[in-house]
Amino acid sequence: MPLYKYVHDKEKGKDCPEEFEVLQYLSEPDLTVCPDCGQPVHRILGNFAPVKSERDMLSDKNIGEKGFTKYVKAGNGYYEKTAGDGPQVISGN
Repeated sequence: MPLYKYVHDKEKGKDCPEEFEVLQYLSEPDLTVCPDCGQPVHRILGNFAPVKSERDMLSDKNIGEKGFTKYVKAGNGYYEKTAGDGPQVISGN
């Protein structure tokens, strides 16, 4: 459910902030009046968080920065570290 930001058109209620946020379903129409004071409002573009792709989230750099360790199979039952702390090579045997 998205979080929408609204601003009062002209006047606002005594206790109302200039801007406020409302959780609404995508299918719901935009608010036209403030739910607290009844004055006219309109929706404005709010901040959004950039989304990392799965490839970026699973990069060796990101994995190491988040405190995880990643090993990849090097062959013959050995695994080499590609990110994080820990031994450089581990044996799977």
